Amino acid sequence: MTAPGRRSSTFTRLLRHGFTDPSAAERLLESEQLAPIKADPVLLEALGTTADPDLALLGLVRLVEAQGGHTAERELLDTLVAAKPLRDRLLGVLGASAALADHLARHPGDWRELVTYEPQDLHPGVTEFERGLAEADDPVSLRVAYRRCLLSIAARDVCGTTDLAQTAAELADLATATLRAALTIACDAAPADAALCRLAVVAMGKCGGHELNYVSDVDVIFVAEAVGGADEGKAIQAATRLAAHMMRICSETTVEGSIWPVDANLRPEGRNGPLVRTLSSHLAYYQRWAKTWEFQALLKARPVAGDLDLGAEYVATLAPLVWHAAERENFVPDVQKMRRRVVENIPVAEVDRELKLGPGGLRDVEFAVQLLQLVHGRADSSLRSGTTLDALKALAAGGYVGRADAVQLDDSYRFLRLMEHRIQLFRLRRTHLVPEDSADLRRIGRSLGLRVDPVAELKREWKRHRAVVRRLHEKLFYRPLLDAVAQLATGEARLSADAARERLVALGYADPAAALRHLEALASGVSRKAAIQRTLLPVLLGWFADSAEPDAGLLNFRKVSDALGKTPWYLRLLRDEGAAAENLARVLSAGRLAPDLLMRAPEAVALLGDGDGGGLEPRARAHLEQEVLAAVGRAAGGEQAVTAARGVRRRELFRTAAADIVASYGTEETPVVADQGALVDQVGGAVSDLTAATLAGTLRAVVRDGWGDTLPTRFAVIAMGRFGGHELGYGSDADVLFVHEPREGVDEHEASRAANAVVSEMRRLLQVSSADPPLLIDADLRPEGKSGPLVRSLKSYEAYYRRWSLVWESQALLRAEFVAGDEDLGRRFIELVDPLRYPAEGLGEDAVREIRRLKARMESERMPRGADPTLHSKLGRGGLSDVEWTVQLFQLRHGWDEPGLRTTRTREALAAACAAELVSGEDAAILDEAWVLATRVRNAVMLVRGRAGDTFPSDGRELAAVGRYLGYGPGHVGDMLDDYRRTTRRARAVVDELFYGA
Repeated sequence: MTAPGRRSSTFTRLLRHGFTDPSAAERLLESEQLAPIKADPVLLEALGTTADPDLALLGLVRLVEAQGGHTAERELLDTLVAAKPLRDRLLGVLGASAALADHLARHPGDWRELVTYEPQDLHPGVTEFERGLAEADDPVSLRVAYRRCLLSIAARDVCGTTDLAQTAAELADLATATLRAALTIACDAAPADAALCRLAVVAMGKCGGHELNYVSDVDVIFVAEAVGGADEGKAIQAATRLAAHMMRICSETTVEGSIWPVDANLRPEGRNGPLVRTLSSHLAYYQRWAKTWEFQALLKARPVAGDLDLGAEYVATLAPLVWHAAERENFVPDVQKMRRRVVENIPVAEVDRELKLGPGGLRDVEFAVQLLQLVHGRADSSLRSGTTLDALKALAAGGYVGRADAVQLDDSYRFLRLMEHRIQLFRLRRTHLVPEDSADLRRIGRSLGLRVDPVAELKREWKRHRAVVRRLHEKLFYRPLLDAVAQLATGEARLSADAARERLVALGYADPAAALRHLEALASGVSRKAAIQRTLLPVLLGWFADSAEPDAGLLNFRKVSDALGKTPWYLRLLRDEGAAAENLARVLSAGRLAPDLLMRAPEAVALLGDGDGGGLEPRARAHLEQEVLAAVGRAAGGEQAVTAARGVRRRELFRTAAADIVASYGTEETPVVADQGALVDQVGGAVSDLTAATLAGTLRAVVRDGWGDTLPTRFAVIAMGRFGGHELGYGSDADVLFVHEPREGVDEHEASRAANAVVSEMRRLLQVSSADPPLLIDADLRPEGKSGPLVRSLKSYEAYYRRWSLVWESQALLRAEFVAGDEDLGRRFIELVDPLRYPAEGLGEDAVREIRRLKARMESERMPRGADPTLHSKLGRGGLSDVEWTVQLFQLRHGWDEPGLRTTRTREALAAACAAELVSGEDAAILDEAWVLATRVRNAVMLVRGRAGDTFPSDGRELAAVGRYLGYGPGHVGDMLDDYRRTTRRARAVVDELFYGA
């Protein structure tokens, strides 16, 4: 015995050999049976080379104890000492897999499977595995035989006799042999069914691609045909019974556990479709109904069991459809959307541990490779491999991927797959999560040859490879385009012009020849500018392709780059600030308005970054007005002053439009804004504040040029309609009233002439021809409408409203708000009209009937001829007018009693009506949803077309761009229109009840 406090020589040796619990290991070695191990330095050293020496020793002790007799124990230990191949294999497995150690403890004779080291044993195929499974005639014996074969694969893997690709191929071959054995058992159990049909089992996924994991669902598709003159229906029923039985044999849990689940959900219609179909039925489905991802899945289809001739016929028949899938509409966006959906469905707590599905994971490599295969495989048959690494090698050989990139991607993919194998091998459980426990990480690290600090080295290497995959995943699909057109001296194979055009078409570019010209103009040459562009363009091209107008996005980017090409901060901003480049791509490909604004002031690109440009947050009205007034003060005359004010307006309109687009489309760093109502309020408030500041500046310029510092009369501008409601859209006119009040000692006629001159000059200056979006002021809501004077004194308004005011004018005044000029005069005007818009006695029935009559007349007279009333956002069913008139009726009836209703804003007033229980919460939500949606449609139309409109565009690309803004991906404009009709139909039902009293 070792004295207390002193360490034995065995303890020290165990510690030196990598045991983490040498005391426990020393106790295990005290047994008589293990004396040869304790005494043999070679065996201790061999244990120390395993992934987990403690685990290996424990597994060996269990195996020795399970031998059941001294003779068997001696045979095992003597062979272990004498035969290095067995020693390396057996101890390697025991140190890496607790599950296989359990198997050996239950089946103690299976260690002999690891003794042989013949050449054919190095890389066995299906035939060798079929021999290993030959005696299995029931699910239990099949499971035992399967584990025995798996033991030999794992042994070669952990010893490095096979590399990753060979191991994955062996696992797929073992799965193939197992499927064949299970089908044989099923056929033997039902010979009558087997006689009726030809049944083919086609492997999909990693099994089909010859790259299976240790533990994975085995994806299959079943094809069957009747034998001879058998009835087809009965033959399919028989084949279905055989297929289901085969699946149960592999999937069901026995006393030996299960083998693996057989998953047939990749079949047509998924789990809702029949398990087995004829070849003609499969073909009909793929010709008419299949989605893009289903053709992507067929890349790996491979006949593996049953009638192999029928399986080969199935693959050959569907191959032409697979290799023309890239010609389908929205092909690339569909594939990209599927990849994004996979990432979005990962639980937040697991995304950073997800080895397979997370960003920079295995699926990134597989999706990128498959996308390139489908795009270029139609014309290049060398790319048609179902194995990821073989396909990547072919892509590099064909010049579709740079050779250096391919080498890096191959290296990273192998590392990540090897990590996945080692994680699964430990418990033989299906998982892709990197463990968090340091002991698990140490075992995985050591199994990968990381021995100095296995945990830290593993984390560092994993992080590095993940970063490589993520970078190359973004670059792979686009970079060769630049190599084809930019005349780079890289020495790498390049895409031909035809292949580059093909790829651009697949991305959704309608004019690939023009796109190639833009790329060449941007990225060719050896200048620093061209080098930065070559770094930016691969990612930008992907963002452009994610829009409804990729051609426009690329063209606009070229224009902006040409305009700012000599500006040192431009490309640096896009390169160094992650958000700026993606924001710019979204803005340039979202329609006409924002790019048109940017082309007239390219320096506004700075707003898209996070630095000194101020970002995309709307600026407060006070700051806007201060800037506009300062610019006006520096201008030499009225027209120059308004030009300066328009410059501020142009920049801020771009800021608002860009913020709206980014929030609606989302970016990698900024998700789509969920609260669409808040976004509508932000746009309406920003445009309204900007309009108010512009009018204030124009008024200041007019007064200064005509009268110096003091106008003979006080003058105020009152906002009406959407302007007063802080609800202006990008293309809205500004409804206003003009009011004045003579200064003390000034003749009323002189004051009136001055006020009218101010209004005329303001309108003239604002209508001076300009490339900027027009700002039209509309005074038609004034007393007497178009027949009345443009401007009145406060006393004149008071007299008119006292004697002649009609109910529609009271309704219009609900949105009156002071915005520019003399603040005190504006306040007194609002005090004057408050009793009209919030009458103390409410509305009489005659007034209510008049409002309803006016509404009905407006619907019938103002709806454009031929317009679809279910899709007109302003006057159509459940649109803006319906909601606003309903809310305004509440305000007129109850505004005097309910202070919350005294607001110019529609949504605030609706919320107040709900709080006052004038409308139910459900009905209020329906009205609010419809109003927000209709407002977003109007904003979208202006952003996309560059001109105002109240209905959806008829042009397909413009309609798709509106859909993209509203959150509908490619191919879903029909859903958008259906959803709009459904939302507004519900709103109209509420309006019929609340407004019309139906």
